[in-house]
Amino acid sequence: MTGIRLTAPAPGWSIDADVVVVGSGVAGLTTALRCAAAGLATVVVTKARLDDGSTRWAQGGIAAALGEGDTPEQHLDDTLVAGVGLCDEAAVRTLVTEGPGAVRRLIGTGAHFDAEDDGTIALTREGGHHRRRIAHAGGDATGAEISRALVEAVREAALHTVENALVLDLLTDAEGRTAGVTLHVMGEGQHDGVGAVNAPAVILATGGMGQVFSATTNPPVSTGDGVALALRAGAEVSDLEFVQFHPTVLFLGSDSEGQQPLVSEAVRGEGAHLVDASGTRFMLGQHELAELAPRDIVAKAITRQMQLHGTEHMYLDARHFGAEMWEQRFPTILAACRAHGIDPVTEPIPVAPAAHYASGGIRTDLRGRTTVPGLYACGEVACTGVHGANRLASNSLLEGLVFAERIAADVIAELPRAGAGTVAGSPAPSPLLPPEARGTIQRIMTRGAGVLRSADSLSRAADELEDLHRSAFLKAEAAGPKDAVPGVEAWEVTNLLLVSRVLVAAARSREETRGCHWREDRPERDDENWRRHLVVRLTPDRQLVLRRTDTEAFGPVQPSGAADCAATGTNHPTPEEP
Repeated sequence: MTGIRLTAPAPGWSIDADVVVVGSGVAGLTTALRCAAAGLATVVVTKARLDDGSTRWAQGGIAAALGEGDTPEQHLDDTLVAGVGLCDEAAVRTLVTEGPGAVRRLIGTGAHFDAEDDGTIALTREGGHHRRRIAHAGGDATGAEISRALVEAVREAALHTVENALVLDLLTDAEGRTAGVTLHVMGEGQHDGVGAVNAPAVILATGGMGQVFSATTNPPVSTGDGVALALRAGAEVSDLEFVQFHPTVLFLGSDSEGQQPLVSEAVRGEGAHLVDASGTRFMLGQHELAELAPRDIVAKAITRQMQLHGTEHMYLDARHFGAEMWEQRFPTILAACRAHGIDPVTEPIPVAPAAHYASGGIRTDLRGRTTVPGLYACGEVACTGVHGANRLASNSLLEGLVFAERIAADVIAELPRAGAGTVAGSPAPSPLLPPEARGTIQRIMTRGAGVLRSADSLSRAADELEDLHRSAFLKAEAAGPKDAVPGVEAWEVTNLLLVSRVLVAAARSREETRGCHWREDRPERDDENWRRHLVVRLTPDRQLVLRRTDTEAFGPVQPSGAADCAATGTNHPTPEEP
């Protein structure tokens, strides 16, 4: 354990439970429903409303071998190819073999997927898939339908929920076991201000960290809170350098920041073409699947074309769909485009890559357990080994679903019935960054660690992030504890700094191009030296320590402190971290 926590008031209220689930997407709500059904006192904490996480924004669908002639083995092969040699095959096999049953149980929970005339589930293709295996709902509103079904089930089960609550830090007992979380409820309600949920099992399902970049498809709540909490608690994180940039995000202008509208890969799956300003297709000859190549390949191709032509975007042409298909199959995307003055029925859609999905995260085993006893992670916040260096399209919802069920089974079997142990005393708090640093961090990360990276760009980013870090410490030393102003914006930006620095440290260390990690100065893939995972932890003296695994296999998850994680595979010192 590190003993490092955010500066925050002492909890003014508390709830006792068996299990606390942080997050209300497919991963969090599935876990909560399974735990509650087994009779465990379960509390769901979510940063916004129950239905306002990343799951709701998922357009394309959920991938599983449900169609005639498709098999889990074929799904496994496509996933391994997309992961570029870094997928953990045991994790992928778990995903693809348990996936079809998990989807059917989701349907049993109340989710309605689009169907063919004969009543079978309608399936489409997306990038990297050699078969039509993507189940979708409402045309392009799959995430919204899954969220609706799970939220209704949670409300019918009368689960204890705490909405509009930002999780702060993990509570632990004297033995270093999980004892709950602290959180801050924003606004009036049953609870307000900083409080605690005391529980011997904590499941983090907090989603992604796309807000570390200026432009992202992620909602505003995706500030890396779960990864930052886990690092402060002493957990290991892995593969954080592999941030997937979605190739086709609606281009709203060079100054546009924050959440950007996604143009689902399913549009290309149905036959849309990527073209330049003259209407020439440029994916032909780049990959056997052309526009349906894995996302890293398409994002790189678009970026190269932008550089070649000196433009800020390319185009997605689906005019041949016609109005009826657009209105029936992609109503959400059609409405978003038209809201921004673009009609895809009559004109190509301007698109450019934007930060989309974190393939890495908190390192877990096949039961979702982290290196901190009692702490689990599921969904985008976790790194199970499934995605490797680049997530295969529509595997994210499936991963959340499959591993949520596995976590619930483990919690039900292993939960200490005596409840959480006595919470250990609070350590000295870390200084917070001012809220205005958020934009600075996003610009640093976009310039230095975006789609295109190099030793120079990453070195500059690391130096600039280090300046922010040292400034926070110097101000705290000069002004004393009164200088820290706890609040949601300050907590979020402090989390963003921590995850940004881990990402940049890992990206600097990985001296190759692989998957969605593209080094201009190291353009080749280097399996001999870099078919390995980078694992990062935070030490009690606030040092970031990186180690490189011996093989591409994910390996067992050991409790924190079980072994000294000596830094390897890096030529630069890892900086101190608040």
